Amino acid sequence: MQNTAEDISSAARGHKANLSNPNTSEASKAHSKEVLDSMPDQPFYGKEDQNVSKDPNKVAGGLKAAINNDNITESGKQEAQEKLDNI
Repeated sequence: MQNTAEDISSAARGHKANLSNPNTSEASKAHSKEVLDSMPDQPFYGKEDQNVSKDPNKVAGGLKAAINNDNITESGKQEAQEKLDNI
């Protein structure tokens, strides 16, 4: 494990799942609780992920898909078109 935000979050998810699993032993649950209690209280995602810039080609592709999607409202399509025009 490299202790990236994703690795830490994945480990926390696994331990939380273990705590709610009726098929795991009490010893295993106690270990998971100890590990979770030793983890920082701050969220694992957020601050470092917010500075990642989005690929403009992928954003444009998503907006074009929204414009042509029959399940999107007209106001949603209009908003997507406006965002696409500003790229």
